[in-house]
Amino acid sequence: MLFIIPTELQKEEEEDEEDQSVTDGPSLPPAGSFSPDSSHPYYDVARHGIIQVCGDDNYGRKLIVFSSCCLPPSHQLNHRRLLEYLKFTLDQYVEVDYILVYFHHGLRSSNKPSLKWLREAYSEFDRKYKKNLKTLYVVHPTNFIRIVWNIFKPLISHKFGKKLTYVNYLAELRDHLNYEQLIIPVDVLRHDEKLRAAHKGGPPPSVKTPPPRPPLPTQQFGVSLQYIREKNREAIIPPVIAQTVAYLKEKGLRTEGIFRRSARVQIIKDVQKLYNLGKPVNFDEFSDVHVPAVILKTFLRELPEPLLTFRVYSQIQEILSVESSLRVSRCKNIVESLPEHHFIVLKFLLCFLHMVSQESIVNKMSPSNLACVFGVNLVWPRHGSISLTALTPINIFTEILIEHFHTVFGSRCPPAQVTP
Repeated sequence: MLFIIPTELQKEEEEDEEDQSVTDGPSLPPAGSFSPDSSHPYYDVARHGIIQVCGDDNYGRKLIVFSSCCLPPSHQLNHRRLLEYLKFTLDQYVEVDYILVYFHHGLRSSNKPSLKWLREAYSEFDRKYKKNLKTLYVVHPTNFIRIVWNIFKPLISHKFGKKLTYVNYLAELRDHLNYEQLIIPVDVLRHDEKLRAAHKGGPPPSVKTPPPRPPLPTQQFGVSLQYIREKNREAIIPPVIAQTVAYLKEKGLRTEGIFRRSARVQIIKDVQKLYNLGKPVNFDEFSDVHVPAVILKTFLRELPEPLLTFRVYSQIQEILSVESSLRVSRCKNIVESLPEHHFIVLKFLLCFLHMVSQESIVNKMSPSNLACVFGVNLVWPRHGSISLTALTPINIFTEILIEHFHTVFGSRCPPAQVTP
């Protein structure tokens, strides 16, 4: 089988070189990608935008993207450093469930790593990296990819092999994750249009999201806090938050890795449907404390405007420029500037997360760990996705809110009946 590889790869390279002649030059980092400063420990690799972290998918799992078209020619990139940078990035997220999206288009003879490098890379990714990887999406697969996968099959466990999903067109990703969060290189977008045009025998159809339907009166997910309050007898705390927090307080505070694990996707969809139809939800029926934990994160992530609001996003991004001794005070000022309803719901939630952190000896969820999980669910930019560098101030801000809850929220008190 090995003798087939050069032939198949040569075909791909010829096709890719034709595509590259249109763009006239090497690929630029994807739009929306971050630009690391020269102090970044892997600046030599990171500056190319090969690896991007794109927030969470629909079920709270981190999205990490690898774009082959951003790989520079091999003589310009130390592939050993590339492997170290990939591990450096994954090390920040492998303790939680995560998703890998691999854009294959753009891998050419001039920039491809060797098969020896691929073998070394797989052997270096031990169980901690593979266990919490839920799905590996290979976008625009070719015969070469399938051949290489078959060659590596003897080295790959059956369980890990089941995580591979081939995606022929970008539109198919919409069925699996939040497509709008993805940072997709322009070359990949053009290649997808070319494939769709060839498949249809004509110009590619535009990929548009159908207009949203009016929400049900009982809708809980994907509608504003104000809408939920108006439709739920002026309930100050949204029912989803109130019920998941109540259940987790009783049965989840001492669960190791609470909020780090995902649950079966179909169960999460079923619970969301029950809530949106105004039907009761009994979490005991699922015998899995991670179900309400995922539902809570999903609710926050599907709010049209984040709980911390779009307005304070830029202020949170500036938290690193504030002297360490003044950061708690600065966070307090930002939080107190929120609209009243957002502040009340945020205080309710953070009071609970502070309780969770108090049990960190047992549940392993320190303020820092909780911040990594909840930061991106509490705030995001109005346009585009959260870049890798933007995650750091978000996580630091969220950690301060959790660790210093009583100081941050002490002076502006919501009604007593909404305190967890």
